[in-house]
Amino acid sequence: MFRRRARADREFREAQRAGQAMLAMHAELPVPDLPGRVSGPATAAAPGAVVPEFLPPDFRAPSRQDVAGFMMRWDQPLVIDGEVRECPACGAYRNWVVFNMRDGSVWLRCTDGHETQESRLDTAWYNRNSGPVDHFHPTLEDGLRHLGH
Repeated sequence: MFRRRARADREFREAQRAGQAMLAMHAELPVPDLPGRVSGPATAAAPGAVVPEFLPPDFRAPSRQDVAGFMMRWDQPLVIDGEVRECPACGAYRNWVVFNMRDGSVWLRCTDGHETQESRLDTAWYNRNSGPVDHFHPTLEDGLRHLGH
C-alpha cells in the first residue's frame, strides 16, 4: 500500500516537472515571424479607406457614459437600515422608481412625482437589486411611461 502511494506521488511530481519544463520552454522561445499579409476579401480595402466597425450603430448598446442613468421599478416597501423609507412630501412608502445616476447617486421617485436623493443607497446596491437592462429610452418621460408612472 505504501509503495503504491509513493509511486503515485513520484509519478505526479514527474508530471509536474515535465509540465513546468514545457511552460519554461514556451516562455523562452522567440515569437515566430508572421507571414506577410494574405490578400483576400478581408484585406481588400485600400490602405486609406475607412473600415466599418464590427456592429452597425443601430445594434450597439450604449455604454454607461452614454446614458444619464438607469431606472427600475420597486413596488414593495423599500427597507433601508431596518426602517421603511417614506416619501418626505406625501408619505408614500411603496411603488418607487429608483434612479441610478451616472455620478453614482441614487434617487427615489414616488407615484406622485416627488424625487429625493437617498444617500444610504449606492450603485452597488442598485446593481445587486436590478435586473438586466431591457430598454433604452431617449427621454425621462419615455422611461417613466415604460415603467407605468
